[in-house]
Amino acid sequence: MTLLLHISDTHFGTEQAPVVEALVDLARAQAPDLVVLSGDNTQRGRKDQFRAARAWVDRLGAPVLAIPGNHDIPLSLWQRLVQPYARYSAAFGADLQPVFASTELLVVGVNTTRPYRHTDGAVSAAQIDRVGQWLMGATPAQLRVVVVHQPMEVVRARDVRDRLHGHAAAQRAWASSGADLVLGGHIHLPYVAPLAGLARAMWVVQAGTAVSSRVRSGVPNSVNLLRWSPLEARCAVEQWDYAAASAAFLCAKTCSLHVEREVKDHAE
Repeated sequence: MTLLLHISDTHFGTEQAPVVEALVDLARAQAPDLVVLSGDNTQRGRKDQFRAARAWVDRLGAPVLAIPGNHDIPLSLWQRLVQPYARYSAAFGADLQPVFASTELLVVGVNTTRPYRHTDGAVSAAQIDRVGQWLMGATPAQLRVVVVHQPMEVVRARDVRDRLHGHAAAQRAWASSGADLVLGGHIHLPYVAPLAGLARAMWVVQAGTAVSSRVRSGVPNSVNLLRWSPLEARCAVEQWDYAAASAAFLCAKTCSLHVEREVKDHAE
């Protein structure tokens, strides 16, 4: 069994120290095979915020795949136009679309931020094709995961404006290429949602804000743990919420997903 820890929207600069420590404890206790950071690692893309984020990530004790979020691009117009990802790259590496591959995991990162957009994200035709090429090379044992920042699909009408531009084309192409899950963040709302009308079963898995004080009303800090069993072709998605009373992350709910291993014509 392989374990993936999905963390999003840490927004360092607004982090809460007890929550930060509790998440380090969770990571060390669970010992994930990979930590995925799906963007907005900092609040305003400042150097000190990136240093804090990087130092914290180094304490998690696992390989990390990170992508930028819209908050990771500095607000300065000059920096946005000339070197929007310089500070991000100094902290997390120059590859803005990293890929992690192991015997049981294929995780493909997509940079959905655009320096000319303050909040909205997009996926281009070239990015869709790139991800598809990776997916088509996956093995049956690998859980096939795509990581974006802005959500691929939403479950509330109020969040439609935050949905990824190009989402419909990406959904069709990535499902046909064999994707199982698309991980995201941005709206600080955790959920698992199936995508309908595609060539095969595919799900959106959203994470809340992991350690920031910028929580939504009624939604605590949260992260996801994904447990993948290739022999059973099943992925358990666990939502872990921070409980202030115990100063720890506790498992709040689990969703068990059966993963298809043959691409089928949805019209059949």
